[in-house]
Amino acid sequence: MLKAISERKSMFIAELPHRGVIEIEGEDKAAFLQGLISNDISLVTATQAIYAALLTPQGRFLFDFFIIEKDGTFFLDVESVRHEELLKKLNLFKLRSKVTLKMRPDLKVYALWGEENLPMEAYPDPRLKTLGARLIGQTDPNASAEEYDLHRLKLGVPEGGIDLLPEKAILLESGLDELNAISWTKGCYMGQELTARTKYRGLVRKRLFPVKIEGGSPENGAEVLLGDTPVGEMRSSRNSYGLALLRIEAAKSGDSLTCGEASLKPYIPDWMVVEEPS
Repeated sequence: MLKAISERKSMFIAELPHRGVIEIEGEDKAAFLQGLISNDISLVTATQAIYAALLTPQGRFLFDFFIIEKDGTFFLDVESVRHEELLKKLNLFKLRSKVTLKMRPDLKVYALWGEENLPMEAYPDPRLKTLGARLIGQTDPNASAEEYDLHRLKLGVPEGGIDLLPEKAILLESGLDELNAISWTKGCYMGQELTARTKYRGLVRKRLFPVKIEGGSPENGAEVLLGDTPVGEMRSSRNSYGLALLRIEAAKSGDSLTCGEASLKPYIPDWMVVEEPS
């Protein structure tokens, strides 16, 4: 699908083996997804993807994915270790909808970053321009998945399954509003009530923050302390960067945070809007 992109030295291309592809066809495919996902399926085109989540009825995170359309078919870029689980979940909701869903193990997912002029086959990452782009198909990488992981951690962008914990994470605590995963105008979807109530009542008291790490990478889930007081939990990390779910006042205090033998310095990237709890 893509010819010699890797020859462009200013563009990095990494295959993402932790991502997989689900194909959705059928005349009811848009209406089927619209009632389930957090974003508006009508925004999807052959050149514009959306980022969206599937929630529990209680508004907790289950899955996140990208959706793009090609030749009248939707392709979902999803977490590979759980994409069979997602496929089963979607089939439960299919009922009499005229849709067919199947995994596409022949298609791979790539991240592209470092150059603004994207090839036709790629689509801009709908979360942040600075993340680059995604591509579903086959091409030759010139960078590693680990390099891309560090790129997204520096930007403070969470990854489903490791930063967004299934049945625990809340979209607004995870920055998914600013990362364009939520439509506030599309109408009802599963978990919409809690998501809206959290936003309009100002109930967000903790957030995922990017952190600069000194002293080694803490384990995912390790307790974060301000002095002797627990203020959050570590999420994923690589080299000297990571993400941590922190109480907002602790993250903005400027005081030193610790996690095991490591010290953490939270920072607020340009895209993130952090409001004090009401």
